[in-house]
Amino acid sequence: MTIKVSLFIATLILPQIAQANIATLEQAIDVAISNDPWLKSSQYKRSAMQSMSREALSYPDPQVSIGMMNLPVDSWEFNQEGMTQLKVGVMQMLPRGDSLEIKSQQLALDAKKQPILQADRKAQVRRDVSQVWLDIVQAKKTLELIERDSVLFDQMVEIANASYSNALGATRQQDVIRAQLEVMQLDDKRSAAYQQLNTAKAKLSQWLLNDAFTNSNALSVLDQNEVTLPLIRSIAPKLMQQRPVDSQAVVQHLTHHPLVVAADVDIYRANQGVKLAEQAYKPQFSVNASYAYRDDAPDQMSRTDFFSVGVSFDVPLFTDGKQDQQKAAATAQVEASKTDRLLVLKRLFSNLNGEIQTIQRLQERQSLYAKSIVAQSAEQAEAALTAYTNDDGDFSEVVRARIAKLNAQLSALSIDIALLKAVVRSNYYLAQIEEDASYE
Repeated sequence: MTIKVSLFIATLILPQIAQANIATLEQAIDVAISNDPWLKSSQYKRSAMQSMSREALSYPDPQVSIGMMNLPVDSWEFNQEGMTQLKVGVMQMLPRGDSLEIKSQQLALDAKKQPILQADRKAQVRRDVSQVWLDIVQAKKTLELIERDSVLFDQMVEIANASYSNALGATRQQDVIRAQLEVMQLDDKRSAAYQQLNTAKAKLSQWLLNDAFTNSNALSVLDQNEVTLPLIRSIAPKLMQQRPVDSQAVVQHLTHHPLVVAADVDIYRANQGVKLAEQAYKPQFSVNASYAYRDDAPDQMSRTDFFSVGVSFDVPLFTDGKQDQQKAAATAQVEASKTDRLLVLKRLFSNLNGEIQTIQRLQERQSLYAKSIVAQSAEQAEAALTAYTNDDGDFSEVVRARIAKLNAQLSALSIDIALLKAVVRSNYYLAQIEEDASYE
């Protein structure tokens, strides 16, 4: 009975604790990274490559042979002829040159590459989760602005209806219809914001699902009425603030990006492939030994057993069709890996440069809205309402001013969100890895 009561209390308490787990963007990122199956798969791959690297250093298993030699077919007697032997032999193939060490190094590089790719994956998760989180914040703050102004629009509709019904002032039927239309359009914006909110939450839950496809980490913080924009700073502010952008400094910074470092690993692995191809020009040796047992002669005379040992090797004489082609293919793979690295670097540079330009333009627009447009639209709305209250203004002008104020606030919010998203994307391109790039 005590156990059942304890379990019942736990089922009530644990969801509340889980709901409090995610309260900030950083916590959401941490949960997403800890639940990411790709990172777990990469860790397994690394373990597999490390085991294969150690296994590659092992010699091939020796070959054992057992045979009956020179058995006479007329009597099938083992001791009839002196040449009849029971032979047991063993042969061991030796590696060609340093091929085992080189193969082991290649597999070790594959294992070394996984933490680098994991760093890139974590940067991707941070970027994607942050953008979805910002979508949720934008939807919530949009709803805040709409809910705040919807009360005013409802009051304006009531005032217009009362004024028109009592034939007071200059309110006309079209003013009443206009006010009602704006209320309905405001409801449509509210529905669109809820749709955006639900879609963003569904996307975020994808990152927060654990291996059992359950998500006990409810986004309770985002269900409250007010939310704030997260503080997201550039991870390389000096580089981003340069005017004009120093291309050489940007390229130098990007050479430490996980994708570029991973490309460096590929280049070195390809160089190891050239060394491996060169080992094919060296002979491959094998050592063999055997012991042959002979039975005593029919007259009981003792016969001596035999022991043999030998070495065999191949001679790579005709290299045009095999070894030369293998080396040419390995050399071409090195050049291909270098080209792939250049493509990665150019793509990162182009995307980062585009984000820098986007951030500059958005900062200019953000300043314009913060200093002028939002404030002036608010003053215009207040002035129009004051004039209408004093019978010195048009009701339609009041509605237009209110709509302009709300649109200005929504535009300012969109700019703030777009700017934070651009910073998030630029931070992905600016991500660096501390992994030692020395592979020699």
